[in-house]
Amino acid sequence: MSETIAFGGVTIDSTDPAELAAFWTSALGYSVLADAGDYIMIAPPGVGFGEGRYLAFQLVPESKATKNRVHVDFQTSARESEVDRLTALGASVLGEHSLPGFAWTVLQDPQGNEFCVVSGTS
Repeated sequence: MSETIAFGGVTIDSTDPAELAAFWTSALGYSVLADAGDYIMIAPPGVGFGEGRYLAFQLVPESKATKNRVHVDFQTSARESEVDRLTALGASVLGEHSLPGFAWTVLQDPQGNEFCVVSGTS
């Protein structure tokens, strides 16, 4: 039988990995799993290396210049209050959208990386 790949996590380029790790650990309640200075990995409490569901931040010399080609979606049943909480932590709202059955808010983290907070609608 051949091996298959499995989703591990998402790595985000950053000019300041520590800044983004601090924002996202506060936003998600994650803990630092690995910190090499120019590469920081965070994960839910109790999740170890190789168990998936991590976010990582790697140092790059350039700032973000254009819209992300890939972004992360986070689900909640309390979208408005979560958006308020995330903006208090330093995120910025870029837009609100909806389709039949769900709605989402597009935000950006303190370094301009887009992400969405999604909830179902009635």
